[in-house]
Amino acid sequence: MRRFSARRFLALSVVTLSLAGIASVTWAEKGDIYDMLNLFSDVFQRVRTDYVEPVKDSDLIEAAINGMLSSLDPHSSYLNEKSFKEMQVQTKGEFGGLGIEVTMDNGLIKVVSPIDDTPAFKAGVHAGDYISAINDEQVMGLSLSDAVDKMRGAPDTKIKITVLREGEKEPLEFNITRAIIKVRSVRSRTEGDIAYLRITQFNEQTIDELKQEWEKQKKAIGQVKGIVLDLRNNPGGLLDQAIAVSDAFIEEGEIVSTRGRDPENTKRYMAHGGEATLFKNIPVIVLINNGSASASEIVSGALQDHKRAIIMGTKSFGKGSVQTIIPLPGHGAMRLTTARYYTPSGHSIQAKGISPDIVVEQAKIEPIKKSNLQRLEASLPRRLKGEDELKNGEGDKDKTSDVAAMLKKDGKKKTANPDDVTDRTLEGDISESEDFQLSRALDLLRSLSIYKTLN
Repeated sequence: MRRFSARRFLALSVVTLSLAGIASVTWAEKGDIYDMLNLFSDVFQRVRTDYVEPVKDSDLIEAAINGMLSSLDPHSSYLNEKSFKEMQVQTKGEFGGLGIEVTMDNGLIKVVSPIDDTPAFKAGVHAGDYISAINDEQVMGLSLSDAVDKMRGAPDTKIKITVLREGEKEPLEFNITRAIIKVRSVRSRTEGDIAYLRITQFNEQTIDELKQEWEKQKKAIGQVKGIVLDLRNNPGGLLDQAIAVSDAFIEEGEIVSTRGRDPENTKRYMAHGGEATLFKNIPVIVLINNGSASASEIVSGALQDHKRAIIMGTKSFGKGSVQTIIPLPGHGAMRLTTARYYTPSGHSIQAKGISPDIVVEQAKIEPIKKSNLQRLEASLPRRLKGEDELKNGEGDKDKTSDVAAMLKKDGKKKTANPDDVTDRTLEGDISESEDFQLSRALDLLRSLSIYKTLN
């Protein structure tokens, strides 16, 4: 009797909830739905009565819902009450964990990007890494939310993650101490007469922090000749903040559109102009890479289509789908993919990404050691004097002796001397960690500034 009551109650509940969503289908289709719901009821009942260990009914139902949603795409999922609250905290700019944005890819957890100055970032986790195990437990078979739950934890507790990285023959292990992740959405610094603005992710504070950092840069520089907007390894975030940031650069026209299954639900978001436009008539270069996703692709795509900025770096991640958070009173929420993003020119971002106008791979800068055998006009014997030499009354010193001395010196083996300032300057001043992409962006902005001055 108990078994029949439970089955009947579950079947009737699910059918009743489902009828509202199948009013437009044919009776034949309804019959198929009833059959599948009965199948679900049979499986549910068999598991709850015959599984080797007792299982809570609520856990089974939540797992079934999550399985249904996660089977749709990597970004749809069920959020229980705890996960829903954590997500709300995260969008406010503070949460606990390692500091990585992740997605599911081929059964493994793929790192979209590490967040700046977080434990994962400092440990050396890279965008594109695959997490194969958490504390020696394989992630294959876990849902994305389950894996995220395992990575989260109390501050100052340790966790070990095993990472598969392209180019590495063996898995990499990282022992990381969890921390409270306080995300500072926008950072800035002065690069001569150019303002460098970096957005790490789009949370509720982004546009306000961007305004604050811009005021700081204007005071420090005075006449700003260019802006580098760094969106590399930015995993995205809130749509309204991406639109507000784009609005700060674009004076008119469309920023982005979202299109769902129903064409009538297409939404277009337009620039406001006026006071909303913070950056007028200033050359802009946007830096992106394969860790730039979602909201950061909306910004770079809008600025590219409006020819408001030069996009530099490498192709972006390609997450062009819209997730709607639908609260389920008393049971958390569901994250459901409901639409796709399109740039102002009508291009879909999904699985395509934003292609930079100028492709610049990240690289290490290594100076070429200067040879002592360099030949200049000034080193040639019997050369004509320069005007400065004539004015200063310098004599006809024969440079041949200098050249001979140089050749003699070059023929000897030289022992490195740590106190030799000249050699240090030639060989060691440029750090291996220097940002090559940023350097190219700054060079281009300075070139544009010179060109504008000449014309």
